[in-house]
Amino acid sequence: MGVHVVLFQPEIPQNTGNIARTCACAGATLHLVHPLGFHLTERNIRRSGMDYFEHVQVVQWPSSEEFLQAHGDDALFLFTGQSNRSYADVDYRKALGDADIYLCFGRESAGIDPEVLHAREEQCVRIPMMPARRSLNLANSVSIGLYEALRQLNYPGLV
Repeated sequence: MGVHVVLFQPEIPQNTGNIARTCACAGATLHLVHPLGFHLTERNIRRSGMDYFEHVQVVQWPSSEEFLQAHGDDALFLFTGQSNRSYADVDYRKALGDADIYLCFGRESAGIDPEVLHAREEQCVRIPMMPARRSLNLANSVSIGLYEALRQLNYPGLV
């Protein structure tokens, strides 16, 4: 049982580095779904992730289809501005049960692909914000969602 962060096709290496650092500190597994907008060997991703990459489990997926085929029946939460359901209204304890939960985020420029969102509308959640604003920074969004899930789970394994 655990919490996973999934990035569908991230484009900005600094965001991914910051998210890797957050996952390392929170004990979450980071899933990177290709294509990526950068190489994992880029200096920017290592600098923003600092020396935390050795402390985070990173799982790479060749495509969204392969990730969804492997985890489509799991407790997925798709973060999008296209939902009316707040991420804070989810009972992550209930969703977790004996299984893992997956907090899924899309690429910086376009979010999660519309066909994925449409097929899984009941799994979509949003972070409330002012009207006419497109989105928060991806790394900030991950932090908000991840720590709400961990708070509800009583911060398992964290001090």
